[in-house]
Amino acid sequence: MATNAIDRTRRLLSLVTYLRDRPGARVDEVARAFGVTEEELISDLQVLPLCGTSFRGGDLLDIDTDGEHIWWYNAAAVNSSAGEPLRLAADEATALLVAARAVATLPGLRESDREALLRATAKLEAAAGESAVAGARMSVTFESEGSVFADVDRAIAERRRLRIRYYSPGRDKLSEREIDPIRLFAVGHTYVEAWCRRSEGRRTFRLDRVAHIELLDTPADPPPLQPRDLSAGLVQPSPDDPEVVFEVGLGGRWITEYYPYDAAEELPDGGLRVTLRTPDPHTLRRLVLRLGPDGRVVEPAELAVSARDAARAALSAYEELGLA
Repeated sequence: MATNAIDRTRRLLSLVTYLRDRPGARVDEVARAFGVTEEELISDLQVLPLCGTSFRGGDLLDIDTDGEHIWWYNAAAVNSSAGEPLRLAADEATALLVAARAVATLPGLRESDREALLRATAKLEAAAGESAVAGARMSVTFESEGSVFADVDRAIAERRRLRIRYYSPGRDKLSEREIDPIRLFAVGHTYVEAWCRRSEGRRTFRLDRVAHIELLDTPADPPPLQPRDLSAGLVQPSPDDPEVVFEVGLGGRWITEYYPYDAAEELPDGGLRVTLRTPDPHTLRRLVLRLGPDGRVVEPAELAVSARDAARAALSAYEELGLA
């Protein structure tokens, strides 16, 4: 399966650890271990020398290849510098202090964790000196999902059921559900993994899409489940899911950064022909509308028809309001 920038970043980070422990590793063996072609691996190796132990300069990774083996010439020096005490510039210290103070005010944070964070912040403030004074004048506020987080976190700790009103963007409607929460996790946004009593299955809910939440006295009783492996991302299409083919122009190339896809073929005009899989192709109708003139559905035909009908309906509504 083709990968996006997030997948590639994850691979680059793993590649550093892998090469550190295998001096002179063979290109073909490393490519096989990471499930990429040798050409993709060589491309990664051209990026790594631009990285280092600090975005301010630091020791860059002196990694090179002769096409057959990979050599990391300064691995020992970089590993040694990684163990040195952390030194922060003024702007780095300010950013870290602002983030720490913001997290300390997050609803739902356990008191023991809050106290530990405040102690660490105090030590950082003492070391930062004037930087801490500047940071004190800055603040961060969280989105409204904070109160939802607190209720979900409490429900998990007390093993209680939740009643939620949830917005599903694919269907563009709200639904009432009772769920037994299992765990909270973050992948870009914050989610709760839960056993949904309405669908009698495991479901994942994004907290900022919860319109209403109620903590019930009913004990939560989800069936025993293994936590999902999220290392490959939140959305993991099955090979059995229906295939959808898009053609996008230059303005639509961003979809490969946000949607898992099987293939992305370059087009002569600079666009892409993207093939992806989804259990419900019609949930992509909103994506088609968002792409507008920058994209079109090639297959399946019924999705293309559905998207055209939705676009015409939206245009008619604008005309009736005198906005078109």
